[in-house]
Amino acid sequence: MESKKSMIAQLELIEIPKIEDKKGRGNLSVIEKDCIPFSVKRVYYLYDVPSDAYRGGHAHKNLYQFLIALSGSFDVVLDDGKEKTTITLNKPNKGLLIPKGIWRELENFSSGSVCLVLASEEFDEADYIRSYKKFLSFKS
Repeated sequence: MESKKSMIAQLELIEIPKIEDKKGRGNLSVIEKDCIPFSVKRVYYLYDVPSDAYRGGHAHKNLYQFLIALSGSFDVVLDDGKEKTTITLNKPNKGLLIPKGIWRELENFSSGSVCLVLASEEFDEADYIRSYKKFLSFKS
């Protein structure tokens, strides 16, 4: 049986175009059709997450996600069943593309942090893998 390659290499931090206001009124970032490699079918955001709490703790069979720290910061712990990595999101003009088949946990939320999630699919409970043991079976 051929071993599957690590999917951690497919993780991508994507720069979101930033338009700086020359009058000093702040910045504007725009996510349009070519910024991320999927059509957005669901948008949600996490906020008021206590610093000692974590979110996520699952993987998706088909769904792709694009995470952005709109405010504050948090860590995204990613695991493809072979490798683990942690990426800190803390800039509203950078997003993390997470492909299907990656276990993710979000932790270390700073005070006032907001995590925006753009998803490739509408909510479907059947797409979730909520047990790490089942995730490892899914990956083998």
